[in-house]
Amino acid sequence: MYQMVSLLGAAMSNFSRNPTRRIDITVGVSYTDDIPKSLSVAKALMDADDRILKDPAPQTMVMSLGDSSVNIHMRCWATGGDYWDVLFGLNKGIKERYDAEGISIPFPQRDIHIVEHNKG
Repeated sequence: MYQMVSLLGAAMSNFSRNPTRRIDITVGVSYTDDIPKSLSVAKALMDADDRILKDPAPQTMVMSLGDSSVNIHMRCWATGGDYWDVLFGLNKGIKERYDAEGISIPFPQRDIHIVEHNKG
């Protein structure tokens, strides 16, 4: 369990004391990309990392349908000591793997339609 500490009257959680920590990463892919492939590539990346715990097993899922992307979620567990290295490695790794697999990570965009009204 984590330790609760009172700081200026507010509770603060110290998650670094936990022996294991959950890592959650969300990455958006284009609506035109292959969603099963996007999930598979993310899962394979986590499965290949020996620092990621096998129990509970890493998971991938479609978290949400965003304005500009389908949001793929990666969830796994690591030891407290490996947490930051795994988190940073997965963020770098998923970008590199998606680039290599032709899976795009779109930037937010908006379509603007201008309608002219005639006076009179």
